[in-house]
Amino acid sequence: MAKLCFECTHNIAEYEACIMGLQVACDMSIKKLKVLGDSMLVIHQVKEEWETRDAKLVPYSPYVTKLSQNFEKISFDHVPREDNRMPDALATLAVMFDLNPEFELHPIQITKRDVLAYCMNVGNNNKPWYFDIKCREFPYQASENNKRTIKRLAMNFFLSDEVLYKRNHDMVLLRCVDEEEAKQIMTDIREGICGTHANRHMMARQILRFSYYWTMMESDCIKYARECKKCQIYMDKIHVAASPLHILSAPWPFSLWGMDVIGPIDPKASNGHHFILVAIDYFTKWIEAASYCNVTRGVVLKFIKKELICRYGLPKSIITDNAKNLNN
Repeated sequence: MAKLCFECTHNIAEYEACIMGLQVACDMSIKKLKVLGDSMLVIHQVKEEWETRDAKLVPYSPYVTKLSQNFEKISFDHVPREDNRMPDALATLAVMFDLNPEFELHPIQITKRDVLAYCMNVGNNNKPWYFDIKCREFPYQASENNKRTIKRLAMNFFLSDEVLYKRNHDMVLLRCVDEEEAKQIMTDIREGICGTHANRHMMARQILRFSYYWTMMESDCIKYARECKKCQIYMDKIHVAASPLHILSAPWPFSLWGMDVIGPIDPKASNGHHFILVAIDYFTKWIEAASYCNVTRGVVLKFIKKELICRYGLPKSIITDNAKNLNN
């Protein structure tokens, strides 16, 4: 019985079991092999009948194909559930079997890495990203081409009293920071005393303006902005269907007016007026305006009668903001 020492899905476990069996068969110099599997997905993907869409399963199918080239004849067949009763019974018995508590069974861990793998997550080695540049060392197993590239990129960095700086395109020195200091900088700039909860790209530009730098600054700012709880609650909603437009039709000139009050205006006019009553025609965009000390019901009625009805005739409708002095 083998156990995988990493988190994986059922399909990954099926692939690992298939690869382990093929490797054992190669070590035994077997030339003709028939592979039986109960996973329809794995069998059809290996036979290239189904497309591999899961990113985690992409490296497995080519590797199985590469191992299959070591055999003269190999076939992959799917075994339905009704024909797979004996292996299921053996697996059930293995789980039900109780070992003697006084007998210790030490597992054997096998670590094997023959080819490059797809890295889904890279752990922290307690060293900053600029450790190699600061110590003037090349990464382990770096090729000559990689060394030339690193030399070219390192020309933009400057070391002063154990502090590493990066020369910007305008020759401004940006101090290089590690992961912990980068998190504190993002928190202070976005949620500090003068923080404005800027968007992700604006936050990255603000960090550059304060002369800080790290390699993943843009992507870290995007991730930090997406996880901000206050922005998720109070920001404008995106990907929301637009509200329907309400069409206002003006069939003839001066039939539809919009009216509102501007003010109070400071300082007051020479005659003591500090309110302006404005009416706009929706058809011609013609404006009628008059200033008053206070805009009351009587003032509004006098304005409508004198400035609108007597000049342009009785309007069809007048649109206001439903204020008490206008909604009469």
